Amino acid sequence: MAVFLFYRIFAFALTLFIASFAIFLLLDILPGDPARFILGINASEQSVNVLREQMGLNLSFFERFFNWVGGVFIGDFGISHSQNEAVLDLIKTRMLVSFPLAFFAMVIAILIGLPIGIIAAKKYGKASDSFLMTLAQVGVAIPNFWFGMLLVLFFAVTLGWLPTGGFINWNESFFGAIKSLILPSIALALPQAAILARVMRTALVDVSNLDYIRTARAKGLTKSQAILRHGVPNAMLPVLTILGLQFAFLIAGTIIVENVFYLPGLGKLIFTAISERDLILVRGALIILIIAISFIMLFVDLLYAIVDPRLSVRGRNE
Repeated sequence: MAVFLFYRIFAFALTLFIASFAIFLLLDILPGDPARFILGINASEQSVNVLREQMGLNLSFFERFFNWVGGVFIGDFGISHSQNEAVLDLIKTRMLVSFPLAFFAMVIAILIGLPIGIIAAKKYGKASDSFLMTLAQVGVAIPNFWFGMLLVLFFAVTLGWLPTGGFINWNESFFGAIKSLILPSIALALPQAAILARVMRTALVDVSNLDYIRTARAKGLTKSQAILRHGVPNAMLPVLTILGLQFAFLIAGTIIVENVFYLPGLGKLIFTAISERDLILVRGALIILIIAISFIMLFVDLLYAIVDPRLSVRGRNE
């Protein structure tokens, strides 16, 4: 287990380094001078040079990269030129919106997707199975931003049960903040729930034909009992993979939904920073997303070893 953990942590650190280098490189090679963009085309050359020096643009690429990585390592993400605030403070404020949004969406996707997948597997080959999988296919095909607009039209505009958009700060009203996240969470969750249902159903159908399921049936268990007691635990590996990827997608993919619902989250912050060419803020927000996603994938890898101990033994033998 120790060797398995070491390899996963090493892969985690290597992923962060490669991703941070890629972020810095891709943003650095964008055409145009950030200092000139900030000051405007009418700014004097002297003013532009002073700002370039303040931003560290006069240094070499590797000097700027390692200065940035070193700052991130100690929690210094720099100062946003467009908002004149510490990047980390801006990110912390927006994380209180984006991370709960992704978490609620993941919970909703699990509560909807897993039961539908299990029911479809138990009714495999029947009309109810076809109906549920058709619904799942429709859920996969519908864009979440379009579904979000339908939710706003029905629950907010027509019924008036929930706000159309915006966000009430957690300190102002906890339940008001929850209400602000309900519709965007559902909009994010339903396509992911549809994918999760299809994966769960496929995994259960595959394991239901294995010997240990037939043995459980021969001992007197019904098909539903055999699937729930023995099939579901053994079908969790592919489901865990999808869950990890989905949560990563939900964290990184909130930008569209946050713009639809006017939520002040990380996605909205990145969108604004890109439009204002605030590269320091864009880098900081992106690296936070990558760190969060990498932690999630590391956690999923550790869950693999718990669900299937053979994986840690295999890693030690290798």
